[in-house]
Amino acid sequence: MDNASLEQRIAALESLEAIRSLKARYLFACDRKDPATMRACFADGKVHIDYGIVGTFDNADTLVALYTEVACHPNMVEMHHSADPQIELISADHARATCSLHYCLLETKSKGFTQLGGYYEDEYRKFGKDWKITSTRFIVTSTLSMDMSEGIAKVLFAGNPQLAA
Repeated sequence: MDNASLEQRIAALESLEAIRSLKARYLFACDRKDPATMRACFADGKVHIDYGIVGTFDNADTLVALYTEVACHPNMVEMHHSADPQIELISADHARATCSLHYCLLETKSKGFTQLGGYYEDEYRKFGKDWKITSTRFIVTSTLSMDMSEGIAKVLFAGNPQLAA
């Protein structure tokens, strides 16, 4: 970037901000139970989505259908907090990024609570003026699962699920 023009440097900054905003919009849509906005964050056609135990998908529509069926209910109270984005612009229309995630799910019917820590490995492409997710993988590094149905928190699992096997 040392030899880049001012216009190229500004375009790069705008791309970095657009990607940060896209990821934030995606996570906020998940929390707000907004499948249409969630879907709009992904590229059309073939994409790669690997959410571990949730599943692996080759298109966003299949993920959104599962999300709508399983998570879009008032008893599924979710919170996604992302941090530490590390975005690499590979070209003017291709980027790669990692960011950490702190996730909580309160399932109010069963009185279950799950907290995950982990990180995303994402790829983005620019289509016209819009950046879209073309590949995403979530790697879980810590899990806390509790049952609170008896009025006290009973730990079901605490640790790194990858090391528990």
